[in-house]
Amino acid sequence: MEEQVPQEETLATPGVIDKYQAAGKVANIVLEGVIARCVPGARIYDICLWGDNEINNELTKVYNKKRIEKGLAFPTSISVNEVCGYYSPLKDDEAVLNEGDVAKIQLGAHIDGYIGIVAHTVVVSADPKKPVEADRKSDVVLAAYNALQASLRLLKPGSTNAQVTETIGKIAAAYKVNPLEGVLSHELKKHLIDGNSVIINKETFDQRVEEAEFQVNQVFALDIIITTGEGKPKESDLRTTVYKRALERTYTLKTKNARAFFSEVNEKFPTLAFSLRSFTDEIGAKVGVSECMKHDLLNPYPILVEKTGEFVAHFQWTVLILKGGTICTTGLPINVDQYKTQNKIEDAGVLELLTVRILSFFA
Repeated sequence: MEEQVPQEETLATPGVIDKYQAAGKVANIVLEGVIARCVPGARIYDICLWGDNEINNELTKVYNKKRIEKGLAFPTSISVNEVCGYYSPLKDDEAVLNEGDVAKIQLGAHIDGYIGIVAHTVVVSADPKKPVEADRKSDVVLAAYNALQASLRLLKPGSTNAQVTETIGKIAAAYKVNPLEGVLSHELKKHLIDGNSVIINKETFDQRVEEAEFQVNQVFALDIIITTGEGKPKESDLRTTVYKRALERTYTLKTKNARAFFSEVNEKFPTLAFSLRSFTDEIGAKVGVSECMKHDLLNPYPILVEKTGEFVAHFQWTVLILKGGTICTTGLPINVDQYKTQNKIEDAGVLELLTVRILSFFA
């Protein structure tokens, strides 16, 4: 008798959309709490730890009638000013937020492997309603947010990833800022945060992707990162703390510490990203990750930076492409009137795109 290969679950599979929505709701609830904690003097480690713990706490409230895998899809990170992303500090890191910092928050949850990932940018202030003056901070936030809004309206059958990339470039140019190179929006699938179908944030001579048309039942983590700098980030001296299991690699580790660490990785984070902060023994985790990296068992998320004095803004929403329209399961709006600018979008096509109604939005 021929063995049947299990069919891949898609948005057409009963229950899958519900899981994406539930994971997205958890991510948004926690994001609101993290934003509220981004005040001058707050320690970044404390906020990130709260975010991770709160994701797990919120997940206990859903899908709890039968055993189902739930947890972090991406650890809470808060990257400030010229730091582009993945700053998810450990206990010995004393970095704090300051008035006027451009803080980029990223986090994610999953239910049964279905991911809700989100990123949001705030300008840190003791008064959250304080207007952001017409300067580069305001321009970079408005450019990133409007680029995301226009792009998600292109995530529909018949549009292509090339159209999204072009639109991001037009909006960045309107605000006299630049899309960050090397950023990809990946298709999401069950237990997969970096699928092969992608949208590139900025195309260059060396960095290109094959043009592809969007299809019904695809899910994307639409990822927009804009900078006041040149858009050519460099690897920093900041310690990498976020990793993901390299599923295609196997190796028998030699040391007890490394074996214990890798066993915990396989148990808690077999497919999705994690921070070393999630391990009770952080010192053991640092030792273990070193040996795992030597044998390519983990994929790192290195911390990239722009030049000192530049500002980077980041927005990321989880987007479901359905036959009847586009659903955003993660993402919070910003008050665009709070951000003052002397620049504006004048491209008629982009302005028209921004008026298109999205089918649904789960805040």
